[in-house]
Amino acid sequence: MRCPFCAHLEDKVVDSRESKDGDSIRRRRECLGCGRRFTSYERIDEIPFMVVKKDGRRESFERSKILAGLLRASEKRPISVSQLEAIADEAEKNVQDSADRELATTEVGKLIMRRLKALDKVAYVRFASVYLEFEDVSEFMTELKNLVQARDRTAIKKKPKK
Repeated sequence: MRCPFCAHLEDKVVDSRESKDGDSIRRRRECLGCGRRFTSYERIDEIPFMVVKKDGRRESFERSKILAGLLRASEKRPISVSQLEAIADEAEKNVQDSADRELATTEVGKLIMRRLKALDKVAYVRFASVYLEFEDVSEFMTELKNLVQARDRTAIKKKPKK
């Protein structure tokens, strides 16, 4: 903490007290350069992490919404809650790691779909049908065909050569 009197960078805390409302800590400090005392206040950084929706609106990030969507998509599937929480954790970490404290929901959705696709194809299709906003059955069928083709390519690569 820089001393407001001499700009020296080293000090020692003489006294610490929580504020009456409990949202900050008041610290009395003594500058090790000039010996004068000053007060500093510490507050929790309350700037929320934001997501930018497809229509441009900004909302605060809510992990619970992601988890609710994952739970809906994986209903009656052999996926544990801990696996879904790991996906939600990764999505939350991506938002928290973004440089300007916000991330497009399209990026969050892509990450979730990539993880679900590797975990369970049915849960992936369920999630994708809502996330990608399929307008009709043909879009749904196109996505299913892509999944089947990817599965077939993987099966061909795994076959042992004679």
